[in-house]
Amino acid sequence: MYFSYRSKEGWLFLATVIDLFSRKIIWWQTGSRQTTDLIENALSKAVQRISKKESNVILHSDQGSQYSSYDY
Repeated sequence: MYFSYRSKEGWLFLATVIDLFSRKIIWWQTGSRQTTDLIENALSKAVQRISKKESNVILHSDQGSQYSSYDY
């Protein structure tokens, strides 16, 4: 999930990975640009935090260009 905020210093983008069952944020990451790297970093950190018992995971994302890139 992506959020953006315009401040006096520029834009701030927030990428979050949310567990839809518990509705808890697993990981979040901020950046000054809305890039695939921001999404990839947030997702890789979230995967590191998920226990090995939780191997059945469904990933849902919005349809932004970051999520449809080859790297993602």
